Amino acid sequence: MILEKELTAWVSRIRERVNLHARLVLWNGQQFDLGQFATPRIVLRVKSMAAVPYLLNPTLDRLGEAYVKGMIDLEGKLSDIVDMAYSIVSHTVPVSKQIARVARFFQHTKKSDKITVRSHYDVSNAFYALWLDPNMVYSCAYFEQGNEDLATAQTKKIDHILAKIKLQPEQTLLDIGCGWGALVMRAASHYGARCVGVTLSKNQYELAIERVKSAGLADRIDIRLEDYRDVTGRYDRITSVGMFEHVGRNNLPAYFRRIHDLLTEDGMALNHGITSTDPDGGAIPFGGGDFINEYVFPDGELPHLGQALLAMQKGGLEAIDVENLRRHYARTLSIWADNLDRHSELVQQEVGDEKFRIWRVYLAGCAYAFEHDDISIYQILCRKAGLHANSLGWSRRYIYEDARYTPEKSRQTAT
Repeated sequence: MILEKELTAWVSRIRERVNLHARLVLWNGQQFDLGQFATPRIVLRVKSMAAVPYLLNPTLDRLGEAYVKGMIDLEGKLSDIVDMAYSIVSHTVPVSKQIARVARFFQHTKKSDKITVRSHYDVSNAFYALWLDPNMVYSCAYFEQGNEDLATAQTKKIDHILAKIKLQPEQTLLDIGCGWGALVMRAASHYGARCVGVTLSKNQYELAIERVKSAGLADRIDIRLEDYRDVTGRYDRITSVGMFEHVGRNNLPAYFRRIHDLLTEDGMALNHGITSTDPDGGAIPFGGGDFINEYVFPDGELPHLGQALLAMQKGGLEAIDVENLRRHYARTLSIWADNLDRHSELVQQEVGDEKFRIWRVYLAGCAYAFEHDDISIYQILCRKAGLHANSLGWSRRYIYEDARYTPEKSRQTAT
């Protein structure tokens, strides 16, 4: 009875402060409208009294947990549902707690990193194939015109990276965190490079090897199940796409030092990674980071761009180009979330209902976070520090216009 009274008071506050186009339906059939509307955009079904405390004291991680555990069900467009969750939390949580972004620091050893990487990426290759593009690129796409489909935008992202590093035929390329091999396969087949790709994910490793062999590129690509800290040799070019989030903020100088040591003297590297927009490198607000750490991405740490650039300099590298792709990742994640929903039955058959709910919340929530500048993503092009200024280009126009670095020209040069 006490909880029901508190819930009634909570509904009144939400209606007054937010006016959501949502209807709350309780386990006993009782209904509450959370705003003024003719037809609700969202129906929030509370399955039992046990879910009520999650609504009365909401954070993104608590609401997410209630959904993942099946205490509540949600009907409606996914983007509207996420907007509703942020509205409820932002108008319920005290301001002092809203702005508290506590930075976390984890111990990142080779053993712990292998465990956390596999917990995230070794869900199931079939699972990822249901909502990624055909080449299974699990990182921010590049929508050059803004109207590309996902597959085209992912290929453009890879070409954008390879153009930035001026990849040439017969150069050696190391891809740290190579995923299922899409970048090294394009670098070898369209640019004539000789590539090494490393990953800690067993599932990615096995499928990447199969794909490389099927494409007839085994003579140009070496896929390894290996920690980047164990890689030896020198490489003309190094790429790291969606990997440095696993490194840990305290380990970033050593990470960039390792890239420095693996580069040839005139080599170039590109780091493509998610960053915090909090100058202190704090977590995503309202408990969003807690949900991700608990259910999806254990031990992930997002540095601020400034911290990443400082660590890069400490590691002996000079940043020569920085590009913000936040809008691109918001769109990428929205497409992934829509794909996941469209294949919901197959996803649930593959990984179960709870895992489906986790990833549904994760992808849609991250799209919202990128849209609203809670997190961001940057491509940082770099080289070894201390080189003469005349070895730098006069502009970045070559990335977009110089035909010497297009895939077509590279292909002609290779033949």
